[in-house]
Amino acid sequence: MTDTILANARLVLPQEVMLGALVFRAGRIAEILPGSMVPKGAIDCGGDLLAPGLIELHTDNLERHMEPRPKVKWPHGPAIIAHDAELAGVGITTVFDALRVGSIISDGKTNYTPYARGVADEILALRAKGALRINHLLHLRAEVCSETLLDELAAFGPDDSVGIVSLMDHTPGQRQFRDLSKLKDYVCGKHGLSDAGFDDHVAQLVALHARLGAAHEAAAVAAAARFGAVLASHDDTTAPQVATSAGYGIRLAEFPTTVEAASACRDHGIAVMMGAPNLMRGGSHSGNVAAQDLARAGLLDIVSSDYVPGALLSAALMLGDLYGSVARGFASVTSAPARACGLNDRGEIGLGLRADLVRVQQIDEAAIVRGLWVGGARVA
Repeated sequence: MTDTILANARLVLPQEVMLGALVFRAGRIAEILPGSMVPKGAIDCGGDLLAPGLIELHTDNLERHMEPRPKVKWPHGPAIIAHDAELAGVGITTVFDALRVGSIISDGKTNYTPYARGVADEILALRAKGALRINHLLHLRAEVCSETLLDELAAFGPDDSVGIVSLMDHTPGQRQFRDLSKLKDYVCGKHGLSDAGFDDHVAQLVALHARLGAAHEAAAVAAAARFGAVLASHDDTTAPQVATSAGYGIRLAEFPTTVEAASACRDHGIAVMMGAPNLMRGGSHSGNVAAQDLARAGLLDIVSSDYVPGALLSAALMLGDLYGSVARGFASVTSAPARACGLNDRGEIGLGLRADLVRVQQIDEAAIVRGLWVGGARVA
């Protein structure tokens, strides 16, 4: 069986960066060798970083490919292929594709109609045919302020590779959109609503949540258990909200909006995930807590690219600078998300683990992917 050797690389190990070489065979890491020697037949990495492949838990990137411009629908197959290639090009080897379940079909002014089951079928079919470069799992974003959540969840089962179910509640006036002016800017800009139209939209959502929110939340918690998926919260704002999340068995908090919520997550043993765009921009576009502030307070565990895939690798390097440890920075996009989702075969450079690896060259502030291996096979 042929070995692949990547030599003269700065290996990003769990606790340190070490100059050395990796040997992998049959898709697994077989040897970790210290030193700069380049054996015959090895790939000379020229001192580049060699890190575990990045693990992406929450990305809206596929939706951007499916609708590249407002009201422009793109064929799903080509959209999935392009999305997959983009993620491979920025160092991601495992992605949980985020699909919304829970739609509002009675309001023709918005475009929140069901789509998740059909897109999931296409992702899984392309994966089965070997058409995708990286590992794809599903992340169902369960919108409790909706009309169709029960039926949409019922369409999925334990064989659908659903790895995460997140409880989403975008009812105006709380969580991400406590500031209604921020919501107004977003909704009116996206859907062209008038002031009166926006007021009607808010009233409809508030009434909808009062009627169905509790039942939908309970159904999403039950669905995660049925799928064997990790349950995540979204936009927790207060300590009582985090306590409710903990009572549901939630292990992952996506984008808590305040230091109070992030601190409460730490108290309950819930991993905190923030967006790489927030980290890199120095703040939230919605006016919520800055990821950098949570990192400095020791309250940031995981980073997601959210809506900018290339931000994930840059965020790892940025956190490495902030922490004074490249290994710790990379852990937020490799081992920490792997642990949060029970992926015990990846996320670190270690003997016997999957050879999911990314070679990274740094030029000034830019991070350039010079090679990507998934299960030992080079895909980029």
